[in-house]
Amino acid sequence: MKKAVVIIPTYNEHENIAETIVSVFDATNSIKNWSVEILVVDDTSPDRTADVVKKLQKKYKKLHLLLNPQKKGLGAAYMKGMDYAFSKLAAEVVFEFDADLSHPPEKISDFLQLIDSGKDMVLGTRYSKGGSIPSDWGVHRKLMSKVGNLIIMCVFTNFSIRDWTSGFRALKKQVYVAVKPQLQSERFSGYTFQIGFLYNALKNSFNIGFVPYHFKDRTKGKSKIGPEYMKNTLLYIFKTRWIEISQNRIFKFAVVGAMGAVVQFVSLALFRKMMAYSLAYFLSAELAVASNFVFSNLWTFNDRTLTLSQIPKKFLAFNAASFGSVGIQTALATIGKWVIGDKVALFIIPLSELILGTAFVFDTGYLFMVLGILVGMVWNYTAYTRIIWKKK
Repeated sequence: MKKAVVIIPTYNEHENIAETIVSVFDATNSIKNWSVEILVVDDTSPDRTADVVKKLQKKYKKLHLLLNPQKKGLGAAYMKGMDYAFSKLAAEVVFEFDADLSHPPEKISDFLQLIDSGKDMVLGTRYSKGGSIPSDWGVHRKLMSKVGNLIIMCVFTNFSIRDWTSGFRALKKQVYVAVKPQLQSERFSGYTFQIGFLYNALKNSFNIGFVPYHFKDRTKGKSKIGPEYMKNTLLYIFKTRWIEISQNRIFKFAVVGAMGAVVQFVSLALFRKMMAYSLAYFLSAELAVASNFVFSNLWTFNDRTLTLSQIPKKFLAFNAASFGSVGIQTALATIGKWVIGDKVALFIIPLSELILGTAFVFDTGYLFMVLGILVGMVWNYTAYTRIIWKKK
């Protein structure tokens, strides 16, 4: 039989852990083709949660216990539990499961059915059809959960995941193996572990399934979610998104281009005081090109950095590409003026006359300047990636 291990991290769950363990075993005993075991990872709870687990181990042979010598937090507990479950218990699938019975154990069979159908990871979701949160939750708790998930969806621009923060999940070993190195470089604080794990799993293009469930609030003990939860979540998602964007080559290309424009503007203002305008313009343009070349080599294409022997030849090619962009802009402006004329009235003339009392006329020079810049940028980026910093 295939083996699934339900990992339950605990800290001061003396009142809940026995009922949770019994409920999970009762709900999974009849599942065909799967042997379900439980691994409790306890952060040496002062209320001696571990002692309750040790007593139950005499009755349940499929119950395991790991002790952390000190409190390490949710993320560390899950990582230690997954590592142990996959390496020592020979699990094929592990579950994340709360110790306070917030997650319905009868849904475990639905998760395993999706795993059997080919899913790599299955998420329990409270915000899809068939799922819910407690109706008696306070306004602040509902806002923290619903608005928090909405912010995460917007920042990560991923709306296919409706519940990023749910702690009810199942995943195969290959998901853990792929995500583990990325998680080890992060210091997750509390429940941001759930967001970080899912974010990195999605980056690896794993096949994700969903199981709606009704979340039940704990009736015993205290919730571990404090006011720092939202702060830590916001810090993590914005930092992660910024790193992702800043590492994007097109973003780097745009930033370097903007820096070059500033270099040209400032140097032109200085050179005009010392020489003729035509010469000042040429030198400032060439200085901007040199700036773009240096920063493109060191930053935009830092994974394809040119060797010293390549730089002279590639710099000439870079110049040709850059001035080719200027030629494109000039050609488009000339063609536009020849085909359309200096000015053109837009199709919204009737509306503008009605609202403003005058026809709205647009100067084609500006229109084709913008179009030329956009086409020139495409030309430059294509030349940079296909010729100058061609992938080896």
